[in-house]
Amino acid sequence: MEIKIGIQNVGREIVFESDQTADAVAAAVAESLAKGTVLTLTDTKGRQIIVPSAVLAYVEVGTEEQRRVGFGALL
Repeated sequence: MEIKIGIQNVGREIVFESDQTADAVAAAVAESLAKGTVLTLTDTKGRQIIVPSAVLAYVEVGTEEQRRVGFGALL
């Protein structure tokens, strides 16, 4: 699923794909905000995205959807 993280006072957002569930991402965000620690998420390639919770503006979690594989017919 696609995850977008907005950072305060920064015009660009962090966008990446992750295999984590929406519930796992929401729990990680809530925990980091409650404790005032860093938010650590992992993308599909195994890289870690680490953001201090003090600068989070928003976290947008996309829908969990399987990618379609195949060929379509163009008319």
